[in-house]
Amino acid sequence: MKWILFLGVLIGPSICGREKFFGDQVFRINVRNGDEINKLSQLVNSDNFKALLDNEDEEMQHNEGQEWSSNTFNYGAYHSLEAIYHEMDSIAQEFPDLASRVKIGHSFENRSIYVMKFSTAEGMGRPAIWLNAGIHSREWISQATGIWTARKIVSDYGKDPAITSILEKMDIFLLPVANPDGYVYTQTKNRLWRKTRSLNPGSRCIGADPNRNWNASFAGEGTSDNPCSEVYHGSHANSEVEVKSVVDFIQEHGNFKCFIDLHSYSQLLMYPYGYTVHKAPDADELDEVARRAAKALASLAGTEYQVGPTCTTVYPASGSSIDWAYDNGIKYAFTFELRDTGHYGFLLPANQIIPTAEETWLGLKTIMEHDVRSTAVRESKDLLFQFQQVYIRKLREARPGGKGRPTCLITVKWYF
Repeated sequence: MKWILFLGVLIGPSICGREKFFGDQVFRINVRNGDEINKLSQLVNSDNFKALLDNEDEEMQHNEGQEWSSNTFNYGAYHSLEAIYHEMDSIAQEFPDLASRVKIGHSFENRSIYVMKFSTAEGMGRPAIWLNAGIHSREWISQATGIWTARKIVSDYGKDPAITSILEKMDIFLLPVANPDGYVYTQTKNRLWRKTRSLNPGSRCIGADPNRNWNASFAGEGTSDNPCSEVYHGSHANSEVEVKSVVDFIQEHGNFKCFIDLHSYSQLLMYPYGYTVHKAPDADELDEVARRAAKALASLAGTEYQVGPTCTTVYPASGSSIDWAYDNGIKYAFTFELRDTGHYGFLLPANQIIPTAEETWLGLKTIMEHDVRSTAVRESKDLLFQFQQVYIRKLREARPGGKGRPTCLITVKWYF
């Protein structure tokens, strides 16, 4: 059964008065059962909830001061958008032969949208992997894991055979902050803001859910046409410029083989579909890959992930990023819901950033390695098919006893 919980009823007036985190916003949160309602109710009505908010703010301010004085980036802390963008630039400068920062568009409030490109070859034609993070702005562990992953890729290339092999064959594009306006808003006005910050004509409510805005059963089950809803799908598919920027980039590139979206929280690893209970054509393979990734992830600290298709694992969700990717030919499409299972929720303490990122990396590598192997197999099959077509044509052209005799072609065919 789906329960709807209005946090405005549960949150005490002392916390609601803190404009930085809540203002006069009423949050509409979908939770899956009575146990989750009890957990959330206990959290928001406890002194611990206010303490978590205060502690998070104090830690960020303290970390900013330390980083400013030491000119370093602490991957075990949460950061502002400006700090994340600066670190992306630093990585690109430190590893110019491997990494670059690429602007793919701008947000509704005109903030740049940057991705990190990791490549061992020039040009844009190689098969590629897309790693997405921070599409829901309040899920800070996803942005933190994203920027940690960027550093991990450049640090391990040439040392870790797995990531070295992946990058020798494919490019990786990593978007650590997919919703920059929302992310800034969570750090200046409302810590639990989820959506974009676009204007909705005729409504006082701001933004749309950027993970209900993709052209995959748009406006279907699991979305709302009410601009005030947390799952408002937007006026039309790709109405949110943050979504459209990614869509345009991926389509123009034309050779993405894998799309992974990092969210929080719940410790889930999911694959299409979210908009229907019907199995995706590749569901069996996707499930097998996801289970191996979850096992690899758990091998570090024992963190257990539930695996399955989005619609039946959590709830129906139309217009999602991974459903769009899958429906547009990107076979390996997955969503990670990172730590935890609800004790801290969106307010995961900073001391869990690195443990979360490290275990997630093991899951990501498992999926990317499978993608590389699968792509190589498909390319080999394509090459074999092309060779067979040439052989058949030559065979038909050949004349007994004359030039073009197919004997050596037959030998080559069997050798191949």
